[in-house]
Amino acid sequence: MAKKKSIFMVEEDLSELFTEKFDRKKAKNEQDADRLTDRFTIERALAIVTRHMEISGNRPRTISDYSIYVKHFIETLKVTYVDELKADHVYEWLASMDVSKQTKLTRLKCLKAFLSRCFDNGWIERKFWRPINVKVDNIVKEGAAERDIKVLLSVLDLSDFVQLRDATATLLMFKTGLRINTIVHLENRHIDFENNLLRIDGSIVKNHDQLLLPFDNTLNQLLSVLIKHNDTIRKEYHQENSYVFITKQGSIIATSQTHNNIQKRLNKYAKEYGLKNINPHALRRGFAKNLLEKGASITDISKALGHSNLAVTSQYLHLDKEEVAENLRKFL
Repeated sequence: MAKKKSIFMVEEDLSELFTEKFDRKKAKNEQDADRLTDRFTIERALAIVTRHMEISGNRPRTISDYSIYVKHFIETLKVTYVDELKADHVYEWLASMDVSKQTKLTRLKCLKAFLSRCFDNGWIERKFWRPINVKVDNIVKEGAAERDIKVLLSVLDLSDFVQLRDATATLLMFKTGLRINTIVHLENRHIDFENNLLRIDGSIVKNHDQLLLPFDNTLNQLLSVLIKHNDTIRKEYHQENSYVFITKQGSIIATSQTHNNIQKRLNKYAKEYGLKNINPHALRRGFAKNLLEKGASITDISKALGHSNLAVTSQYLHLDKEEVAENLRKFL
């Protein structure tokens, strides 16, 4: 009896599909050459580093910055291999830029971070970049003032959905210190109305730590009304999501890092009503300063902001020498 053909047997003749024959000698020579040189191109190193960052859950914006600035470094200096890099290359790169010192510092930090990862992977023998720095003036970024927040909320028409959304987002950032990116991805499930508490899991927080943040009855009312209208809008435009802050068409309020409806609206309100420091970052700083003035410890403020260390929180607060002296006087 004839043996039954396996379903895994391919009857079609595909033997001529790939005509190039494997040359064992050539392949061996190429492998030997790779072993002898054992050199990493900067582009190859960048691809590996960014891939590891993606797997580790780094923000897309951070990964994009790595790619942009390292490629700019390569194109400017016409360098190829990681092991040929030295301090002079970094100095030459910085000198080639016609930008502000702050922008240079930002780009340098990104390049240093990339080089550090190359060192950790064994592609560079020493950290020649460590002493290199760009000195910039320490510009104090002020936080939003409670007075300006009250003015803005008083002029917004809360019977209009968009202005209600903007008012709620503004007050929420000022009262909880949430980053704008967290606001974008905040969902109904994160709000505990019964206990006036935000229960935010690490998936939408920069440092991936859970946040528990209390809010007052005013925000409870605003959020309740907003969520009710969100459901109506989503139903009208056949959108399926549970975001707290949505567009007039029921979709997410930010499609990229640079396109955020609420952020643009806040800039518009600031110009229209002559208000200072009405932007997401200023609202976050205002939250921190407001807590400090009411007696909260820097440790608690740091935890509420989701900072990794107290040094970052201290930068937010920008305490001058007079303020420190006055605060210390209370403990004499």
